[in-house]
This record gives sequence, structure tokens and C-alpha cells, in this order.
Amino acid sequence: MAASGASRELFTEGVSAVLHSWPVLQIAVDNGFGGVYGHQKADWMVDVVQQFFHDNADLQRCEVEDFISELMDQEFDTVVDDGSLPQVCDSLVQMFGQWQQGALQPLKHTIATLTQKKSQRAKVSAPPTQSDEDDEDDDGTQMMECESSGPSVSRTDPPPPPPQAEEDGWTVVRKKK
Repeated sequence: MAASGASRELFTEGVSAVLHSWPVLQIAVDNGFGGVYGHQKADWMVDVVQQFFHDNADLQRCEVEDFISELMDQEFDTVVDDGSLPQVCDSLVQMFGQWQQGALQPLKHTIATLTQKKSQRAKVSAPPTQSDEDDEDDDGTQMMECESSGPSVSRTDPPPPPPQAEEDGWTVVRKKK
């Protein structure tokens, strides 16, 4: 097993890249699911996950899934059911395998790819306003510009049906198709 401090830090960087590019964790942090210390909890989670790998030999994806799922539930009051948790855990298990084998170049490449994807996420910003009249359409609504590095796609899907209240008072939110 690779034991140098520099390579262990590289695995920690990998865990950070995976978790910080995971939309579920980002939504939980951005929306305050973890309370006022959500950002600190996300950083702490990186340390706890990398330590979990070092403390347990031959981890399977399902074990990592259970551990991260429990952390998300306890720290962010979030149940992950969008199908992304197995992918995140696969990435972590693969990175740990690369780290154990001393394959640091592929690990660095994976980290760079994840970091690049995170920085390329679309950002929405309001345009600089010259005057209120210039930015308004004929119907009085204001226009907003979106910056995106990806191709422009326009969709004309019908709006989703409103959430339905179940008999027990819970509202069911369905996944888009």
C-alpha cells in the first residue's frame, strides 16, 4: 500500500474532487441542509471518507454507499435516491485502487478532469443594467443572460404535473423523464 504523505494527500484531493463535484452534496450545502456549518461539514466529510478507506481493507462499493448515505442523512438530513450515490462510490473505490497500486498519474488525471468539470458548470448571472427600460420586454418582464460552456439547447417539454398529496399528508415529488 502506498504510504507516503504526499500520495495520501493526493487521495484526499481525489475524495474532495469527487464529493465537491457531486450535485447532491452541493445542493445540500447551497440550500443549508447542513445548517450554518454546511461548508465545514462538507470539508469534514472529505476527511472522514478518506479515513474510512484507510481504516478498512478491501472496501466494496456497497459498504462505501452505506457509509456515505448515513453521513448525508445524519449531517445534511438528506436521503440520496437519485441514483448518483453508486456512481460516486464507484469513483471513490476506483481512485483508492489507483492510489493503493501507486498509479498516481491516472489518479492526478482523474482529479484534474473532475475539477475541470466542476469549474465548467453553468453559471447564471444578471446582465449589467443600462436602464430598466432597455432590459424589459414588451410585456414588462426582465431578461436574464446565462453563461454556459456547453451547447445551447431549447426544450419545449410540457410543464410537469403538480405534486400530489398522498393520503398520509406527504407530498410525492417525481423525477423528470
